[in-house]
Amino acid sequence: MTKIHKPSQTPIISIKKLYTFFMLLGMAACQSSPTASAPVVNPTTVPTPFESQPIVGGPVLLQKGIGLRKVIEVGANNIRLVINPADGDAYLLNPQDGIFRVVKLSASTTSRYLVASIQEIKGAPTGIAFGPDGALYAVLNTTIDQSKTQVTVRKGVANDKGRFTWETLASSEPYPLSNTYYDHLYNGIVVSPDGQWLYINGGSRTEHGEVEDNAGLFENTREVALTARILRLPTNAVELNLPNDEVALNAKGLIFARGTRNAYDMAFASNGDLFAVDNGPDADFPDELNWIREGLHYGFPWRFGTSDNPQRSDDYDPSKDLHLQSGFYATDNGLYHNDPDFLQPPSAFTDTVVNLGLAAMKYRGDDGKEHDTFAEGKTLSTFTPHRAPLGLVFASDLKLPVQWRSEGDNLSAFILSWGAAGGTLSDKGQDLLHMQLTKKGENYESITTQIARGFQNPIDAVLIENHLYILEYGGKGAIWELTFEDN
Repeated sequence: MTKIHKPSQTPIISIKKLYTFFMLLGMAACQSSPTASAPVVNPTTVPTPFESQPIVGGPVLLQKGIGLRKVIEVGANNIRLVINPADGDAYLLNPQDGIFRVVKLSASTTSRYLVASIQEIKGAPTGIAFGPDGALYAVLNTTIDQSKTQVTVRKGVANDKGRFTWETLASSEPYPLSNTYYDHLYNGIVVSPDGQWLYINGGSRTEHGEVEDNAGLFENTREVALTARILRLPTNAVELNLPNDEVALNAKGLIFARGTRNAYDMAFASNGDLFAVDNGPDADFPDELNWIREGLHYGFPWRFGTSDNPQRSDDYDPSKDLHLQSGFYATDNGLYHNDPDFLQPPSAFTDTVVNLGLAAMKYRGDDGKEHDTFAEGKTLSTFTPHRAPLGLVFASDLKLPVQWRSEGDNLSAFILSWGAAGGTLSDKGQDLLHMQLTKKGENYESITTQIARGFQNPIDAVLIENHLYILEYGGKGAIWELTFEDN
């Protein structure tokens, strides 16, 4: 749920350069109230305190058995790093220039070259993904008449010139922009393991479900049929129309899940389960990790984490809401207000992944103070507000040491934090977490530990064998290699 609001935010691609990118990502993390059940953490999973900074000015490693190498500097403003299963190479997305192939990522002579310009793709992508056959999918957003936007999905097939031949897989009807920092647009994209389906994230057009009428152009408009949800499209589609109509989308079977604010990054685990990060609002409510399943609703805008959106209450008084902190656009500009016409919830909601600790467990209590759920013997749904989770990677390669690998429904995942969009909570992110996820009935629980910190707005990651490659958006845009070895 990260967003990039003006005062302080995370990356997204929406209007132009940073503003554009920040809007897409929409990373203003929030948090829900902790659950009172005491976490059970096996003491053997608690890492021994350790710090090492192998490279001056680089990230700090917090666990033993991890090597660090700076691979290459690619410049700022790159937003995606993905693997092509057909050739094993990484591909880099820069929305201003296009898509680059990164050659010999694991070698000392890494290089990159352009394989798809924005002119070839016919727009500036906000997300890319490869299918298992090497087909490349890109999601684009185009402003129409300065008041509406249109999402287009382009499909590229490798040709004998080392580039891609492109066609349009799907495009939407134009739908209303709010013309605010909260137009998250379409961004996250992932292909199913069998290559048959494409999942794309339609970010919200509101901060927390408020009316956003674009200076009166769209009276009483909040979310619309194409926003705050994840769509599923067949990868063999050609010129598929995506209507901005709930009934028509349902009739075509295109809506996979609802109630996601901005699922900027999605990934399939080794057992086939689909997960998505989600970034919360400007209020201090949690950022989330959700297990995404067909037909379920994940709460937005009626819930953040497992807490009700306070603006739903008939007697809501923002002056008494201690989850609102200065320094965020929505709170400083009165977007939280008494709202007697707030819509009634449409259905039951699905809970987020539960964080048992140890890391990313800070929250803002109803008393307005910072608390630590782990220290209090509680759980969190899922992360400290405003951390802006990104770069979700599931680990199952047999070359990884056993403690880092998934097995069955016991999943191992790495996840980045772009970093706090603002606020006064002490957990500022810009780090790498490890999540040991265990399926518990209809949900997952996670033992979460911090592996490294001190990255400059890390935004995406890929895993090749026992090497995790992390892309930084900030600074000089470095790609770092973390190598996991047996202790």
